[in-house]
Amino acid sequence: MELNFTTCAAIFVFLVTYALIVTEKVQRTVIALFGAMMMVLLGVITQEEAINHIDFNTLALLIGMMIQVLVLSKTGLFRFLAVQAAQKAKGNPVALLVSLSVIVALCSAFLDNVTTVLLTVPITFTLARDLRISPLPFVMAQIFASNIGGTATMIGDPPNIMIASAVKELDFMAFISNLALPCVVIFVITIGLVLLIYRRELVCDPKVQQRIMKIKTKGLIRSKPLLRKCLFTLVVTIALFCLHGQIPGWCLESGTVAVVGATLLMLMVMPRREKVLELILSKVEWSTIFFFIGLFVLVGGLEVNGIIKWMAAGTMELTGGNHTVTTLSILWLSAIMSAFVDNIPFVATMIPLIQDMGAMGYSNLEPLWWALSLGACLGGNGTVIGASANVVALSLARKHSLTVSFWQFMKVGFPLMLLSIAISTVYLWWAFL
Repeated sequence: MELNFTTCAAIFVFLVTYALIVTEKVQRTVIALFGAMMMVLLGVITQEEAINHIDFNTLALLIGMMIQVLVLSKTGLFRFLAVQAAQKAKGNPVALLVSLSVIVALCSAFLDNVTTVLLTVPITFTLARDLRISPLPFVMAQIFASNIGGTATMIGDPPNIMIASAVKELDFMAFISNLALPCVVIFVITIGLVLLIYRRELVCDPKVQQRIMKIKTKGLIRSKPLLRKCLFTLVVTIALFCLHGQIPGWCLESGTVAVVGATLLMLMVMPRREKVLELILSKVEWSTIFFFIGLFVLVGGLEVNGIIKWMAAGTMELTGGNHTVTTLSILWLSAIMSAFVDNIPFVATMIPLIQDMGAMGYSNLEPLWWALSLGACLGGNGTVIGASANVVALSLARKHSLTVSFWQFMKVGFPLMLLSIAISTVYLWWAFL
């Protein structure tokens, strides 16, 4: 990498912007957008390159699913499910946290993480309000569960989709057979530690538990016709997600699917009700959307100047060609990098590098692909901005008056992430090395 004005400016703007996001002295969406604009103003990245680095598929996915969940919330379904879940667990907060985490992990394996947290976080806050306990342990557990569950399958997380697209030999079952076992172990240990960390907050007054058991669920669903329409479009959306890439010559991206579902729902429930449409659109988390736009451009500035590639290639060089050291280096580098920058451009950079290693004589690239997948996906648990699901879940939390600072999240998430990567190291060593 050649050190010149643009590379130095890219590093400087990125670090200063990131520092301000971490300190939370400035609203994070504002500083992310300002940092992105400084990248363009200083000539680090052209306007056209900046636009090209914005992942519109991710943004469309977020907006489409937010609209569907917002309309669904008007039916009373979340309140109904919350009461049902609390009564099944007999009002026990520990049992609730475990059961919700299992549901989130399973859903994230076959849907995208963002969709999953959009559906489950509203239920979480309703439950916490009913039990008069802090929703923080539940939100944290669901974030961790979504990222771990998404690691287990080919369609659970964007890095896995990218790897599968680049390596045709790695099909749907290959991901499950190679990644499901470590993900189950990591999930059990992570949720166990979350229960230990937040044990004092998972205590409920027995009188409140008794009141929960007496709540009648009849009448909690406010509009059954609206609920049927919402569930229909949600089923259509999920079905199209599952068909992603399965039909030759017909491949809809997840963002397109989400927007198709959202527009179909709006067409069914509000074809002429302009005020309702304006109300729904006004409640979309636009601050989250623009935060992602700023991050995409910031990371794009590093990418177009070869900084991410230089860091990745430098790590490869340090391994000296040793297969074991290279595999574990990819795992740890992917995890650390993905905790602090978006994992999509990083994985896009690593894929051709690993392919080049195969051309240079590496006989078995399979462990390298699994190392990249585990590192990039699990690394998202390290910080607030490590994964899209983290940002979306905590944005929803802020709407319910729960603010989780960067350091508050990192204090819990980063050690758990390092532990998950340590477990992945043992697994890769045992299974492949």
